Amino acid sequence: MSDDGILPLSVKDLLDREEEYLIPMYQRNYAWDEPEIRQLIEDIIDYIPKARPYYIGTLVVYERREEGKLVFETVDGQQRLTTLALLGMHLRNARVGDISLYSGPRVRFECREHSRKTLTRIFEGCCENGAMGDLGTGEVNPEILNGYHLIQRILAQKLGNPGELSRFAAYLLDKVLIMRVQVPEGTDLNHYFEIMNNRGEQLEKHEVLKSLMMQAIEEGGGAPADQHCFHRVWETCADMERYVQMGFRPAQRSAIFGYEKWDQFIPADFDELCGMLSVPGDGTAEVPRSLVEIIGDPEPGSSGDDRDGEDPPERFNAVINFPNFLLQVLRVSLSAETAGVTLDDKELLPVFEEQILKAPDKLERVKRFAYDLLRCKNLLDHYILKREFTGESDGWSLKRLKWSGDGDAANRASYVNTFGQEEGKEPVNLRILMLLSAFHVSTPTQIRKYWLNGALHYLSRSEKVDAASYLKHLESMARAFVFDNHLAPVALDYNKIIYANDCHCATRREDVTEESISPLLGYRGIRNNFVFNYLDYLLWRDRNSKDEKSESFRFTPRSSVEHFYAQTPMGKVSPLAPELLDCFGNLCLISHSMNSRLSNFTPKSKSELWQHHVESLKQALMVGAGDWNEAAILRHDGGMKQLLLRSLEEGAG
Repeated sequence: MSDDGILPLSVKDLLDREEEYLIPMYQRNYAWDEPEIRQLIEDIIDYIPKARPYYIGTLVVYERREEGKLVFETVDGQQRLTTLALLGMHLRNARVGDISLYSGPRVRFECREHSRKTLTRIFEGCCENGAMGDLGTGEVNPEILNGYHLIQRILAQKLGNPGELSRFAAYLLDKVLIMRVQVPEGTDLNHYFEIMNNRGEQLEKHEVLKSLMMQAIEEGGGAPADQHCFHRVWETCADMERYVQMGFRPAQRSAIFGYEKWDQFIPADFDELCGMLSVPGDGTAEVPRSLVEIIGDPEPGSSGDDRDGEDPPERFNAVINFPNFLLQVLRVSLSAETAGVTLDDKELLPVFEEQILKAPDKLERVKRFAYDLLRCKNLLDHYILKREFTGESDGWSLKRLKWSGDGDAANRASYVNTFGQEEGKEPVNLRILMLLSAFHVSTPTQIRKYWLNGALHYLSRSEKVDAASYLKHLESMARAFVFDNHLAPVALDYNKIIYANDCHCATRREDVTEESISPLLGYRGIRNNFVFNYLDYLLWRDRNSKDEKSESFRFTPRSSVEHFYAQTPMGKVSPLAPELLDCFGNLCLISHSMNSRLSNFTPKSKSELWQHHVESLKQALMVGAGDWNEAAILRHDGGMKQLLLRSLEEGAG
C-alpha cells in the first residue's frame, strides 16, 4: 500500500485475500439492477481486446478489528463491490477461471441476516438449480439473488461459448483493477460523509468536450457570434428534461420553430441559426460576448424564472442522458460513415476528437454538429417517448409542445399527443408509444440504444414526420432486430441493419421455421429481452378490445426470465424434461421481485397469485390456459412462435 493509503487490487486479489468487507447499517441495501450490471459487464468485455488494465473505480474503506480479525468497513463503493463478489461467485460455481483460493463470500452485511444468508447460499452454489438450500422465500434478499441471476443471463447472452467466458474470466480476475482507498485511522466518518456530499465535482466529459469544441471555433477563425450560438445550443440541449423550445427567449423561439405554434424547425444551417439568436422584437436582442463571459455567465432569461408559464421541468424524464445523446447525434449526422463511432459515452472524447476535432475542416464540422444537435433534440422531444409525471401518477408519454398564443405572457405552453387520434381509428399515437416503450424497457442502459439511433436516423431524414410512415418504420426495425439479430444464427450488426438496410428486415418468412428459431428462444439461448417485448407488442396490437388485461397493459421494466413450470417445483410435483422446461412455451418475462417470491411455486399457485397482477400478455395467456401440463406448454410454444413468424409476412415486398 502506498503512503497515502491507496492500494490497486485486481479482482482476484480482492476476492482471494483473506480480508472481509463489511457493509455497515448506514449503507443502503444492494440496489443494482439490469442497467448497472449490464453496463459493468459490457464495459469489461469492451476492454478485453485492448489487453490493458481497466480501472473500475474506487473502494473507500475504514480499517477496524473484530475479535482480532481485520475487517474493512465499506464507506463508498459497496454496489460495485457486491457485484464483483457475485461475478466471482458465478465464475466459481461455473468452474471458470483461476479462483481456487476464493474460500468465502468476502462481503458481509451488518445486521442484515437475509443478505448474509443469500450471499452464503449463492457462494455454496445452492441457487444454480433455482433453489436456495434450506432458505424459505421470506429469508432471501431478492435484490442480491436477482443480481446473481442477471449476471448469469447477461454473460450467457454476451459470451456465446466456454472459450469466450474463460477469456472474460481471465481478464476480469487479472486485469480489472479497483483502487482501494483507506480512510486514515481516527477519521470522523460523519464528517467524512459531509465532506463527500459537499465536495466540488470534477468536470464531466461532456463539459470538457464543450470546452474543446468552443476552442475549435476560436482556433478555426470563427466569430464571437459563432461561439455564442454554439454555447446557447449546447446549454439548451443539455437540459434533457425540458422541451428544447423553452430554452430560448420568445422571439428566438418564434424565429427558430415557427411564429404560430413552435412546431417547425426553420433554420437551414448553423449560420442561419446564428442569426436567429440575435433577432430583434422582444427588447432583448443579443450581442456577441467573450468566451469567458459565455462559459461563466448563463444568459438571463434563458432558463430559471423566465419559463413563460411552462410546467416544472421535473414533469418529463428523457430516456437517455446528454453524453450518450451527443454520440447518438454524431452517429446520425455521419450517416453512412461507421468507422470509429460508438454509442458508449466511455469513448465520448476520443470519438469526437477523431471525427471532428482533428479534422482539417473542424470549424465547419463543429458548426454542423451544433445545428444537428438542436435539430435532433427537437426530434427527440416530439417523437421519442418520455416518462411523464403528473400528480401522483407516472407513465410513458409521446407528446409535442403546443403553443397557440400570440406572445401574451398570460398564455401557457401545453403538451398534447404528438399524433392526434382520428375518430373511429386505432390511436396511432398509442401504437407508436407502445412500440417505443417495448424497445426502451428491453435496453434500459444509457449506452448502445440502437433502437433510438434507428428512430433518429429515420426522423432526421424526414421532411415531415407522418404518423403512419413512422409506425411502419418502427415495426420494420423491430422485425429486423428480432429476426436479423436476436434470432439469426449469425447476428447482423445493428449498424448494418440501420444504415445499410435502412431497417428493412433481411430475413424472409421462407428462411425460418419454428425449429430453426427454437434454440435462440430457449432459456439459455435468448440474446435479448426484446424478443419477449416484441411478442407482447404483437399480442397487444392484435388484441380483442373487450379483453381488459390487454387494454390496460403497458410495458414496464422487467428483467427476469421465469419458468412457469418451475425448475425445482415445490411439493411432490414431478420435474419436467429439460427440453420442455427450457422451451419458449414455458418462459415469460416478469419483474425480479415477483420472480424471487414465486420461483418454485407450482403453475396452479402462480396462476392464483398472478391472475390479478399480470406483467406481460404472454404471461396472461399462460395463466389463463388452465392445467399447465406438457400439452399446454407445447400448444403455447407453437402458438407464440407462429405469431412471431407471421409478423415476418407484414414486411414482405
